[in-house]
Amino acid sequence: MLAESTLIKEARKALEASIVYYQGKPIGTVAACDPEVEALNYDQCFVRDFVSSGLFFLIEGKPDIVRNFLIEVLGLQSQEKRLDCFEPGQGLKPASFKVVSRGDEEYLLADFGEQAIARVAPIDSCFWWLILLRAYVKATGDLELAQGADFQHGIHLILKLCLESRFDMFPTLLVPDGSFMIDRRMGVYGYPLEIQALFHAALRAAEELLLPGDPGDMYLQAVQTRLSHLTYHVRSYYWLDLQRLNEIYRYRGEEFGEAAINKFNVYPDTIPPWLTDWLPDTGGYLAGNVGPGQIDFRFFGQGNLLAIATCLATPQQAQAIMDLIAQRWQDLVGHMPFKICYPAVEGQDWRTITGSDPKNIPWSYHNGGNWPVLLWSLAVAALKTDRPELLQGALEVAEKRLLIDQWAEYYDGRNGRLVGKEARKFQTWTIAGYLLAKALQENPNHLSLICFDEDPGVAPCR
Repeated sequence: MLAESTLIKEARKALEASIVYYQGKPIGTVAACDPEVEALNYDQCFVRDFVSSGLFFLIEGKPDIVRNFLIEVLGLQSQEKRLDCFEPGQGLKPASFKVVSRGDEEYLLADFGEQAIARVAPIDSCFWWLILLRAYVKATGDLELAQGADFQHGIHLILKLCLESRFDMFPTLLVPDGSFMIDRRMGVYGYPLEIQALFHAALRAAEELLLPGDPGDMYLQAVQTRLSHLTYHVRSYYWLDLQRLNEIYRYRGEEFGEAAINKFNVYPDTIPPWLTDWLPDTGGYLAGNVGPGQIDFRFFGQGNLLAIATCLATPQQAQAIMDLIAQRWQDLVGHMPFKICYPAVEGQDWRTITGSDPKNIPWSYHNGGNWPVLLWSLAVAALKTDRPELLQGALEVAEKRLLIDQWAEYYDGRNGRLVGKEARKFQTWTIAGYLLAKALQENPNHLSLICFDEDPGVAPCR
């Protein structure tokens, strides 16, 4: 149990106030409890938002709320979901749900994207559900839940949805804008790193949870094959360090056939001017997106941190990512950990890429904002790479502001000095992210809930 400092005591109190109850049982946490603004959809329980709360509850020895959440989300996948007359694939988990009361009756109403801004279905929810299910089993030993017929069927539906053959040559997942944590237009269409890291973690979780026999063996074989290909692809083609940058700078275009070195036909002139000075001699990171004619050279925080946690990145790459964070501390940590992406897109690029989105103005929200929820991902990455000093430094920075700013959702500015223009106060995943980071710092053995070991079945990268 965490020592009861004033900050931790207030965080626990705020987290307790966020818990959602259904038929007398705790089943999740609302996104935010800001008393000063209209709730909109922040009074709902978002699947991705609950993960930090759920992991903290597991560490605290309160698994019932996680169990209830997993069961209810699984049950919601059968709810009708459509935009106009079109229905998405089975296996999709809701982005969020809320408890609705009508007289003496209570029921859960889920949103699969049909009510969301821009009507984009969530891709990350089913992956986070699988990752949290695996964490629950590791924390409690309750294999009976995961091995139940309904849960096994739920795992099969997720795998069927994401492992189906497509018009595609890559083992990565093709993803539209707006379908994960960055849930607005931000130029991430294609194969964004965060989804590839979550996809990888979900496949690793499924590998552990699938029951043998029919059809489990068929799915297990498909999972293991895709894992090998996905890991090799991301490690080889997403990686950026000074040596790799020099290779790209000297690329020849229009190469044809199996001997092509420039496999994605990326033109050297697409290397942004900021990168050559910003990339340190002894650090590196995984690019934001790789596809035909494209490398998105932006640094995306969540994807890189998750890649370390799940061993999508090699041990050498993981250390290089932490080296980069240490050397570019002011840019990525600044006054509030951690930058969601760096740098911001500005000027005509901002107008073209975001559609002149007034919420994603440069250095705000998803466009270069600082998000304290990423503290827990940073904690996992720092402890897994044996860099506890980076976690300690980030916590010291955060603890100066979190309580004063009433657990703000995000921060604006190049270095995160300003509370975001539209940031909610008492944001639950900010609160839980801090508590989880502190709990992991106090007992790193809990890393096993979210981390994976190196997969011996993966071929070395190029």
